[in-house]
Amino acid sequence: MYDVMAVGNALVDHEYLLNDEQLTQTSLAKGSMTLASLEEQTQLLKEFEAQQLQPSKQTGGGSAANAMFAFASLGGKSFYGCRVGDDKAGEFYLADLNQAGVATTFEKSVSAGGVTGSCVVAITPDGERTMQTFLGTSSDINEGNIDFDALTQSSWLYFEGYLAMSESLRPALQKLRQQAKANNTKIAVSFADPAVVNFAKEGLLEVLGDGVDTIFCNAEEAQLFTETDSITEAAQALTQYCHLAVVTNSADDTIICEKAEDGSITLLDVPTPNVDKVIDTNGAGDNYSGAFLYALSQNHSLAQCGQLAGTVASQVVQQFGPRLSVAQYQHLAQNILSA
Repeated sequence: MYDVMAVGNALVDHEYLLNDEQLTQTSLAKGSMTLASLEEQTQLLKEFEAQQLQPSKQTGGGSAANAMFAFASLGGKSFYGCRVGDDKAGEFYLADLNQAGVATTFEKSVSAGGVTGSCVVAITPDGERTMQTFLGTSSDINEGNIDFDALTQSSWLYFEGYLAMSESLRPALQKLRQQAKANNTKIAVSFADPAVVNFAKEGLLEVLGDGVDTIFCNAEEAQLFTETDSITEAAQALTQYCHLAVVTNSADDTIICEKAEDGSITLLDVPTPNVDKVIDTNGAGDNYSGAFLYALSQNHSLAQCGQLAGTVASQVVQQFGPRLSVAQYQHLAQNILSA
């Protein structure tokens, strides 16, 4: 049995530390994610090399994978459906997940002759992450890569917003949604990036379908999606698509908006822990979603869910890379959820 099954892109992250001037010498839009071809990804790496920039870290990545890594490390049972190439990067990626306790189905995940996707993550001194993603064989993820048996054993189904950009996966997403509804499996969706809302809103609406249980997003994504002027308005508007909307707002309070059976709405503000210095925001939102969902799946209060998620995310931004160590996750869970 699994607490959650997730589906998402499989990417190996290559993190670079650079200043704003160096970033402006590229075609990247600061703070956002851009999709690229293999040629464009290769060209960007050549530009970095010309500026004598070397990667500071290589880790397994992908939005939903980061969330599942956090979920499993905190003590939950998670399964991840993805597509990697039969190359060293793919081997590294799946081994990284399995080491953290995230289950996968090897024979469904590996694409013969495929190239594993990669994400170049540029980190500027303010800690902001800017990404260029080559999806590789992830762009062809389809029904054959999905272990539907794992879903029948799961209490939750989790989608990352980036899937809204995948034409090949849409039939499988619809089948997953139908199976989840038939099994009374709850569905959670993370918007993942403002670019998803800006460029793939129609696909995102397809992912949401006739409604989901929980939506995770930040204030910018929420306001873009709902076309509202405030985070509170946006959180309330999101309940047209879900029962629980969780809207983070950087260093400010997270707004949790819960819609009851009778349609009444309850708002909860959860303070965000203070951070001395933001080093790297890559993966912070993913970790927030994974930690919140873990606490929710273990029947903790919404306040505790928000407290754990905010604390995990605040630790992530104070280090390089999108993931904490398993020991760090477990320490935080014990301190907050056992209190």
